[in-house]
Amino acid sequence: MAHEKDEQKEYVSLPYFGINKLLPYLKPYRRIILCMVLLGLAGGAVDIALPLFQRYALNHFIALGTLETLGRFITAYLAVLAFQVIANTISAYQACQVELYVGRDMKRASFNHLQTLAFSYYNQNSVGYIHARVMSDTNRIGSLVSWGMMDGIWNMSYILGAVAVMLSIHFQLALWVLAIVPLTALAAAFFQKKLVVLNRRIREINSKITGNFNEGITGAKTTKTLVIEEKMEEDFNKSTLEMKHTSVHAMHYRAMFSSMISFSSSLALALVLWKGGIITRQGVIEIGTLSVFMSYALGLMEPIQWVVRAISDLITVQVNVERFTRLMETESDVRDLPEVVERYGDSFQPKKENWEPLHGDITFEDVSFQYPDGDEYVLEHFNLHVPQGTNVAIVGETGAGKSTLVNLVCRFFEPTSGRILIDGKDARERSQLWLHSNIGYVLQTPHLFSGTVLENLRYGNPDASMEQIKAAVKSVSADSVIARMDKGYDSDVGEGGDLLSTGEKQLLSFARAILADPRIFVLDEATSSIDTVTEKLIQDAIEHLMEGRTSFVIAHRLSTIRQADVILVVHDGKIIEQGTHPELIAKKGAYYNLYTRQFQEEAAADAFDKAHPSSAL
Repeated sequence: MAHEKDEQKEYVSLPYFGINKLLPYLKPYRRIILCMVLLGLAGGAVDIALPLFQRYALNHFIALGTLETLGRFITAYLAVLAFQVIANTISAYQACQVELYVGRDMKRASFNHLQTLAFSYYNQNSVGYIHARVMSDTNRIGSLVSWGMMDGIWNMSYILGAVAVMLSIHFQLALWVLAIVPLTALAAAFFQKKLVVLNRRIREINSKITGNFNEGITGAKTTKTLVIEEKMEEDFNKSTLEMKHTSVHAMHYRAMFSSMISFSSSLALALVLWKGGIITRQGVIEIGTLSVFMSYALGLMEPIQWVVRAISDLITVQVNVERFTRLMETESDVRDLPEVVERYGDSFQPKKENWEPLHGDITFEDVSFQYPDGDEYVLEHFNLHVPQGTNVAIVGETGAGKSTLVNLVCRFFEPTSGRILIDGKDARERSQLWLHSNIGYVLQTPHLFSGTVLENLRYGNPDASMEQIKAAVKSVSADSVIARMDKGYDSDVGEGGDLLSTGEKQLLSFARAILADPRIFVLDEATSSIDTVTEKLIQDAIEHLMEGRTSFVIAHRLSTIRQADVILVVHDGKIIEQGTHPELIAKKGAYYNLYTRQFQEEAAADAFDKAHPSSAL
């Protein structure tokens, strides 16, 4: 997909980190961050000061053989250690706060922003891609601005402080120690570059393995029916074997990296012992001062290693920052005008007191439409008036574009040109939420949210009484479904309603839509997964419930829409016929062909069932 190519380009060209785009999420916690920075500096200062205590003890207590000021020395040393423990504890706690708070705020902001995006965004981006933006990227960024910042402050303050102390104590010996630093940094950069590439490859293979797991679980039935278990195992083994080889390769570099750091520390210590020993024997410096250089020589290598690794991490995390900010900067193809938001509110702060009642009179006025990612017009100069209470049926072959009209009515997409009037007023002059609150939509593949049956029904009307809920359920014959469940209305439906059959989910979706008491009904092949007996019961209920309401029915079984006020026949995204059932039958055109072919197929199926009654069981 397009976004995958963009990600590959991101790894090549990364001109800046983009911290300015994160400032709105850091600003609320600036006091915590400032305190964390100050404590990090204090912690680094303590680590720099500890070798100086060692220097005093060697030069004063051991070299001079006196215990004078020992009590004050111990008190000061313990006080510094206590301060270090307290500072580290508080700064670690604050880093946890920043990581959790910033990550939470970014997740909330991205999730809320996703609610405002139009359908076209979800058509062009996979669920996995969006999920990674909301979860993985925000976690990486939260970790960077908390623990990364705290470690960075400590390591940089330690490096600068240790170098400054060594240069002030003995400039020549300090240069001998620092001579190792450039070589260590170059070697660390080499190994880190290799590790970044390998770790990136490991993440890619891990994503592939996760995908194999997902396909193996969700497609288990298909795997068994196609008898491709061996092929699935072969693919999975291939991915895991590649993961093993790449991980082992990365561990080899990591082991060499660690050995190199240990060697650098040992080399720096050897240089200090060699050169420092000569200087000490000459009486230029004391033994305590030499011990300070030994401590700094050993202590400098780990912070330098961290700096090199941090640069690689910054480059990697910049990708996360850019992907997150790109999501947040994505604008919806369907947006309310500022004056509309001012009057009617938005999806999160609606001003329902200003909402006018919706009656359901709809007019397509010279409407042309082209999908954002398409090259051809799906509708061109289309005109249609749907008076309040009209039942509009939309029919056509699979993939003909039947849902386009409905998506435009629901304002899931905006017309490329022309306009759609709702009760005589341009739909763009009213709030999206106002329109959506007056639409009852039942999909061919219905979706239920994780939770109980009652919780899902209440999404239609949170304020509905139990009597109203039971009446809506009974009106579509869903009461028998709930009666079969162990806990009735308190039964869990599973993730996405997976504990129920498609037909059961559709019945509950019908009840949920009816409970919302909408002025506009949209049924997108909503009875295709329901048996014919239940379908007849629902059709009777719908005819009663839709009185006075405008409805759009995308039909699968043409026999169910013979009473529609107007039937639209769609082919290749174009309206090729429209009229009532008798009018279209009389034309003997596309609708006539569709209807007679389906009638013949149903008649043949009925004849077969009568001739072979056992096969219908």
